[in-house]
Amino acid sequence: MLSSVARSCFRHKWRTLGVWLIVLVAISALGSSFAGPWSDEGQLPGTDSQRAQDILAREFPARSGDSGSIVIGDITADRARVDALLAEVARVPGVVEVGDLEVAPGGRIAQAEVSFVDGEDEAATQAAVDGVKALVAPVRAAGVQVELAGGWFSEGGMPKSELFGLLAAALILVVAFGSIVAAGVPILTAVVGVGVAMAGVSLWANVLDTASFTPQVAAMIGIGVGIDYALFILTRYRAALARGKEREDAVAEAMGTAGRAVVFAGCTVVVSLLGMLVMGLSFLHGLAVGTSCAVLVAVLAAVTLVPALLGVLGRRIDSLRLGRRRPAATSTATGFWAGWARLVQRRPAMVAGAGLAVLLLAAAPALAMRLGFADQGNDPTTSTTRKAHDLIVAGFGAGSTGPIAVVMDTTAAGSAAAVPALLDELRRVPGVASVSPARASDSGRAAIAQLVPTTGPQDPDTVALLDHLRDDVVPLATAGTGLDAKLGGQTAGGIDFAEVIGRRLPWFIGSVLAVSFLLLMGVFRSVLVPLKAVVMNLLSIGAAYGVLVAVFQWGWAGQLLGVDGHAPIEPWAPMMLFAIVFGLSMDYEVFLLSAVREAYDRKGDNAEAVVEGLASTARVITAAAAIMVCVFGTFVLSDVRALKLIGLGLAVAVAVDATLVRIVLVPATMELLGDANWWLPRWLDRILPRFKVEGDATAAPEPEPLSVGTSA
Repeated sequence: MLSSVARSCFRHKWRTLGVWLIVLVAISALGSSFAGPWSDEGQLPGTDSQRAQDILAREFPARSGDSGSIVIGDITADRARVDALLAEVARVPGVVEVGDLEVAPGGRIAQAEVSFVDGEDEAATQAAVDGVKALVAPVRAAGVQVELAGGWFSEGGMPKSELFGLLAAALILVVAFGSIVAAGVPILTAVVGVGVAMAGVSLWANVLDTASFTPQVAAMIGIGVGIDYALFILTRYRAALARGKEREDAVAEAMGTAGRAVVFAGCTVVVSLLGMLVMGLSFLHGLAVGTSCAVLVAVLAAVTLVPALLGVLGRRIDSLRLGRRRPAATSTATGFWAGWARLVQRRPAMVAGAGLAVLLLAAAPALAMRLGFADQGNDPTTSTTRKAHDLIVAGFGAGSTGPIAVVMDTTAAGSAAAVPALLDELRRVPGVASVSPARASDSGRAAIAQLVPTTGPQDPDTVALLDHLRDDVVPLATAGTGLDAKLGGQTAGGIDFAEVIGRRLPWFIGSVLAVSFLLLMGVFRSVLVPLKAVVMNLLSIGAAYGVLVAVFQWGWAGQLLGVDGHAPIEPWAPMMLFAIVFGLSMDYEVFLLSAVREAYDRKGDNAEAVVEGLASTARVITAAAAIMVCVFGTFVLSDVRALKLIGLGLAVAVAVDATLVRIVLVPATMELLGDANWWLPRWLDRILPRFKVEGDATAAPEPEPLSVGTSA
């Protein structure tokens, strides 16, 4: 069917291009006119912090939104100007409350909390934040040190990774194809696909909770897979032309082989991304669906737009060449990668053992991974949030950077009388620096107090303290009183988020592994091949986890990236890393193994099939991976720690997978297992659905290795 679709798009090239242009313009207009709101306020059903937030929203609406702090370096410098500043901030639209100015014991450092409107109104909050910044600027200019603490005041953000990624991809493709025109086809395909997908994400936000960073993630994935998929199809097309096939027949062959692999590989990426739905957290739904749609659009563009573009370009695909021309019909039986495959096959056990040892060594630090949110003490030293954090620690203690809200429901008869006793009990707990007096709500149905730990938000001792208070202290102090006390706030919410993610992550990973294993078993009619695939993908992701722990948690080589160690790993990072990398790793696995299976069906010789499969795909896989590494690596250029973390993890995982796993472990283990690679019990063969991705074994194509200056 794909070959027929390719022939139709090739013959009706201008009509196909016209349809894509209309779709791009129409959905872009719809996305711009009917874009849904972003939702960064996630719910954590069943957690103590969520119950506390619900009480705050009901009884203390001024305290239920986002907040920050205005921190003064020396209150004695100009107290009148500071008081005037706080009065002006209180009048900024979107600011619902400015707390009393609290002066540290030393008498110099001071801070005041600023509460914003409900976090769901992002535009109003951003306008309020901008208003506060505008008022602070002239006070700073007058010589008073004023710093701002809180997430809304964080500086820096997402680098323009789309632009950097496209530039890097263009250079790699020009070097790989040796032709500017050939390099332009994958770039154009990816850009069109990303344009459609980005508009689609905006529309999805109307019906699903969608995080504000979803467009950037969707664009990052869309650029990567869009270029990869077009790259594989174009390589097969050029190889068919080199063997003397007519253009339309070459397109049909490329789609019947590489095109099938693209469709199935895209399905595995979608399965991996949709696995985030298993987490059961509503704020991940828009992210899962939006990124999956970006992949589906990339697949659709690869199987329809690419044939149309090839129909327009024809044999001009190799125009504007770089480098000297070389004979086109290079056999996969010779060349560097064929020689490498045979070298691996001579010592498969030793090669596999060495590769496995490297991966296990790299993954070992992951066993010590600690999930949690890094506090603003990890921000760049020049940022206002870092300066504010350091001032608060110096004046009020580390725990003041992340106090815990004690939220008490006093609707039960006589429960309000138990509030003072509870707070006194909390003050006596080791690890608690202070507990403020209770403040009752206007309705009298709730009360709130602030508990300051002796340790900071990212400190393991703070996590242990919170667990102790919830499990032991609060239940004992409120037993029989009717008082319902919950511990919430940003610090407690972050700890709960890490716990929820950590508890549900194995279910997410297990479901993706199970579905992917079944799909691969149906494709390759084998038990061991898909088993090896999921295990090796886990190893490459584990290596990435290990690198993240070593750099961001332990601080190894952290100065090279501009990060400090001794902070936990953001809870969402392992989930996002697995969802993205597992799908992309399966892309490379499918492309490699489909070529091996195709050769095995044709020749019946496992060793020669591995040589041919690796020789025909290794250059393409490494080029595709290099593009992905460049796209992901640009995130490391950000000055935001979380973006550096996810960028490094993605880049390391893809690099390890495309090199150590695909060109070392896969050929070595396939040589060790021999024909057992393709063993499948007869009873399982009868009940498994068949998904064919390899091409016609009788065609005996010899795909051309991708190289600089190679003619097609």
